[in-house]
Amino acid sequence: MSTRETTTGYRLAQWAEIIQERNSRGVTIDSYCLSKGISKNAYYYWLRKLRQTASEQLAELQPTQTGLAVQGFAEVRLNEPPVTSSAIGSNHVCIETCSYKVTAGSGYPTGPLVTLLRELAKEC
Repeated sequence: MSTRETTTGYRLAQWAEIIQERNSRGVTIDSYCLSKGISKNAYYYWLRKLRQTASEQLAELQPTQTGLAVQGFAEVRLNEPPVTSSAIGSNHVCIETCSYKVTAGSGYPTGPLVTLLRELAKEC
């Protein structure tokens, strides 16, 4: 690791503590920066840097294959257009659980549907 990377990492850690302290106090950014003698521009700069770093680290964790992704999201591919409630008939199944509503045609493969329902059931 280079000196520049080490310095940047150290500054990110310092600013993460500053931002966490401000959040835990529940004060506005303006009043916090004024009380600590911090420039608002510097605060927003390091907040953006921290968000970028977190986003990059999260992107590295994303799986390369289909299926479950970070945070428990499941990829769902529809083979047919979504069905509106007015088009639901005897050839469709509609399942409602928690705040989710899943509608599928009778020809929709059961494997992906079962996987989706299992993931939704974990959220309830």
